[in-house]
Formats: sequence, C-alpha cells, structure tokens
Amino acid sequence: QVPLLESGGGSVEAGGSLVLSCAASRYRRRYNCLAWFRQAPGKEREGVAAFFTCADGKTYYADSVKGRFTLSPDGARNTFFLQMDSLNTEASAMYYCAAAEEYFKSGYWMHAHRYDSWGQGTQVTVSS
Repeated sequence: QVPLLESGGGSVEAGGSLVLSCAASRYRRRYNCLAWFRQAPGKEREGVAAFFTCADGKTYYADSVKGRFTLSPDGARNTFFLQMDSLNTEASAMYYCAAAEEYFKSGYWMHAHRYDSWGQGTQVTVSS
C-alpha cells in the first residue's frame, strides 16, 4: 500500500468550485483504478468518481455529481484531480482519494473494499 496525499479542500459558498488533488507519496506504481469517495457525518462512504487505467480506460461518476465534477488523471506523476463545480450543500463531506492495484471490473468501482491505498481525507464544506 502506498500512502496517498490529498490537498485542496476548504470552504466555499453554494455554486462555487473547488479542485482536490491526490498524489502517491512515494513509489510510482501502475494502478488499475483511481477514485474519489466522500463521507458526510452519519452517512456511509460513497463513491464520487473513478478512472480505470486498465479495465476499460473510462471515467465513472455518481449520478449526484454527473455534469458538475470532473476527475482528471496525470499518469506521468501518479496524480489525479477532482474538479468540483456548481457545488451544493449536499457536497459537504470528507473527501478521500483511493487507488487500487488489483484488477477488477468497472462495475465495482463504488465498492470501497476494492481499493488498497487511501488518503487521509480532506474536508469540503459548502455553505448556502
């Protein structure tokens, strides 16, 4: 497992934007899947977006963020970003980046147990 380092969280008003970054802190590895999850107080961790480098090369989004969030990988540096636009108060949560080295099909991207490397989390707060 390689620690992931997140940055970019913060507070923003509804309708605003934030960009989260996630970087592998040490070794350069080939990941099957890079993803962002979030967890709000009292709720389960949920998948936000995922990019498959091996399975099908596609990016997937939760229905709640489609058209507003964009996941962008930078394979050369094992870094990836989450551009979040048109934020609403429901987006307030702790955001975690995750990476999976083992292969799995894209249909399982929201299953948190498939990922073996996680960041420490970065807080996003959206005020009305």
